Amino acid sequence: MALTVSAAAPFPASIPLPNDFAPEGIATGPKATFYAGSLTTGDIYRGSLRTGEGAIFVDAPPGRQAAGLKVERDARRLWVAGGLFGKAYVYSTRNGSTVADLTLTSAPNALINDVVVTKRGAYFTDSFNPTLYKVPIGPGGALGAPQAIALSGPATAIVGELPNLNGIDATPDGRTLIVGHSTLGALFLVDPRTGVSRAIEVTGGTITPGTPDGILLDGKTLWVVENFSERLLKIELSPDLTRGRITAVVTSDLFRVPATVAEHGNRLALVNARFDLGLPPPFGPGAPPGTDFDVVQIKKP
Repeated sequence: MALTVSAAAPFPASIPLPNDFAPEGIATGPKATFYAGSLTTGDIYRGSLRTGEGAIFVDAPPGRQAAGLKVERDARRLWVAGGLFGKAYVYSTRNGSTVADLTLTSAPNALINDVVVTKRGAYFTDSFNPTLYKVPIGPGGALGAPQAIALSGPATAIVGELPNLNGIDATPDGRTLIVGHSTLGALFLVDPRTGVSRAIEVTGGTITPGTPDGILLDGKTLWVVENFSERLLKIELSPDLTRGRITAVVTSDLFRVPATVAEHGNRLALVNARFDLGLPPPFGPGAPPGTDFDVVQIKKP
């Protein structure tokens, strides 16, 4: 089923971000708060999905990047995938201060792309290597030393120079991870203890290879953002998560190469990365100076 949707009033349809912000990740917190991160500067913007108001929340030091984001609500922390520098950053959602600056890998060809947080730890994808990284979370929210989880099975495929493993989410108990593979247009289940992966069989349509970006697990519904296709797929998963059926394909005139998706109640918020204007360096020239960016809100179909 193909759906064309408009945004839900009274929440604003489009929330502007600063010009030249170059966002990629989005996360939501309490009270309709959202966070968006800049790939080029590492800055974090915080705003309200209800009012559309916001401002730069974290003025990151030079040399940082921000890809995928996730809010750890109980600990009031924002986790950030650090992009090409093999890093992860943790910020306080109280005041934007840096809680942790973590090196996940020193490999020169890493791309730390997205993150999910469970009770046991935060897990990060690496788009250039068949590896996940875990930062353990202990009693009282204490952070342990980063660990590499070597993958096995079909999720290990590395294809070309485009991002491979990309979006990531987890079941509520944290015992199963779901990761998306951009180049293959595929989804995989991963055991976070062993790294063993298996494919999710998807029917009812096709995930467009080269486009899957951020994902969001919402009960047994999996939302998959297709960036360059400018589509949002609604996939209903089987009870054991091994199968999924595409039940809706969402489009909107407001989509401008969306990258990731987060939820607030019955609404979804997507950040427009506008990669069609130029991928950020070193993959491309970046969008032209003065490019506008925004966050789009829709009702869940």
